[in-house]
Amino acid sequence: MSRVVQAVVLAAGLGTRLGRPLPKSQTQLRDGRTIMRQQLDNLRAALGPDVHVAVVVGFKANLIMEAHPDVRFAYNEVFDATNTSKSLLRALETSHPGGVLWMNGDVVFDPRILQRVQPWLERDETFVCVNTAAVGDEEVKYTVDDDGFVHELSKSVRDGLGEAVGINYIGGADKAVLVEELRACADTDYFERALETAIAHRGLRVVPVDVSMYDAVEVDFEDDLLRADGIAAENLRLDVSDPG
Repeated sequence: MSRVVQAVVLAAGLGTRLGRPLPKSQTQLRDGRTIMRQQLDNLRAALGPDVHVAVVVGFKANLIMEAHPDVRFAYNEVFDATNTSKSLLRALETSHPGGVLWMNGDVVFDPRILQRVQPWLERDETFVCVNTAAVGDEEVKYTVDDDGFVHELSKSVRDGLGEAVGINYIGGADKAVLVEELRACADTDYFERALETAIAHRGLRVVPVDVSMYDAVEVDFEDDLLRADGIAAENLRLDVSDPG
């Protein structure tokens, strides 16, 4: 990367569906790393050691902060009553000028995804990473407009073209609009609601970047964790000699 990227990990939630006593981001994977450690390793390997990383914490915040003293933190003090829209809002309000890459704190992914999106990062273009090979009923799905930009983005989308994988970017020129839409969201809304209203009412253009060729699993349930642990070990660490 020719410029330093700001990255955010959303890790404030209770993670009740997985049924573990720890925050989901601190779930240990087969290779011995936690989900968050794998994410931080991926960010630094793909985007450079100077990448600015902020983690939004809430549930058992001290545990996460002690495990990862090498990043900065934002605190969602109402983590037990709000959803990702308010955690992302907290992160963007405390971010530096410029675009922000963000991801859910429960995504286990092939770091080559971050290499794949670098052209959009370089151009500071807003995007969401999507998997066109799967369209699960419980997943965030999307459709596109006549120009190929995202039109709908939610769990209730019908005839979706694929799933959002939980890795996204807001360009610097678009960030203020997204912040306004996040503020207008209900406490229980996912951040995708703000993207969808910004598209519908503010003309936000969001590129769907297809990353179907790489593994990405959002760990909500035990079956998801089994799928994540089934990813080949060599696909969870970045070979910097591999252009992706």
